[in-house]
Amino acid sequence: MSYLKEKKRVVVKLGTSTLTHRTGRLNIRRVENLVKNLADLQNAGHELILVSSGAIGLGMSKLGLAEKPKDTPSKQACAAVGQCELMYLYDKLFGEYSLKVAQMLLTKYILLEDRKKNVQNALETIISYGVIPVVNENDTVAIDELELEVGENDSLAATVACLANADLLIIMSDIDGLYDSDPRQDPGAKLIPVVEDITDEIRMLAGGAGTHLGTGGMITKVRAAEIANENGIDMIVLNGKDPDNLYKLFETGSMGTLFKARREGLK
Repeated sequence: MSYLKEKKRVVVKLGTSTLTHRTGRLNIRRVENLVKNLADLQNAGHELILVSSGAIGLGMSKLGLAEKPKDTPSKQACAAVGQCELMYLYDKLFGEYSLKVAQMLLTKYILLEDRKKNVQNALETIISYGVIPVVNENDTVAIDELELEVGENDSLAATVACLANADLLIIMSDIDGLYDSDPRQDPGAKLIPVVEDITDEIRMLAGGAGTHLGTGGMITKVRAAEIANENGIDMIVLNGKDPDNLYKLFETGSMGTLFKARREGLK
């Protein structure tokens, strides 16, 4: 039995590339299967928190835009339209399994030390009702991520995991995990199943950009792992193209790349 089954509170970050086709339009079959798997994990006794990308991509599709806008106001407009679509989707799909969702839109100012307790209280109360929080950065008013393109939803997921005192963070993307060389250029690249410590060598291996719809790449996931690991939280990078990978992960514990938490003085 996988030790992951003992991880009660789990934060799952869904990347844009997991939720949409390369066209930016929703990958309906994949999202439906993802929600089915997530609902089953919730029903099995896990407490799920979703950190979901995809609002800008869905907004682009809804507005009929073929390419991601370059100016901030247009990105904000896409995010505003896309957030409605995203939450409608989650509400409808999770509702088919008698589960409820709640939206939480955050900015870095809300997460400041003197304010973050409000976020923690809200998360705890939502979870206590058996509701799944769906978290995203409020891209309609928070422009830092939109302008800097630094893939902050990975770091946001790690921050949320820390605030929620989570046991595990799973980042689902379009990659299998961390490799010992670039698999796009080296057919002999090997997946690294476990990272015990994030060194400069690991950071070098993680270099590279994300997709044309999403932001960041492996390097933003390593940064997220540093945040999570320093707070005693294991993090796994998992390929989200096959939603059943979630089942396989909790059954075997050997999917993707596990970044192991620092245990000294922590849980």
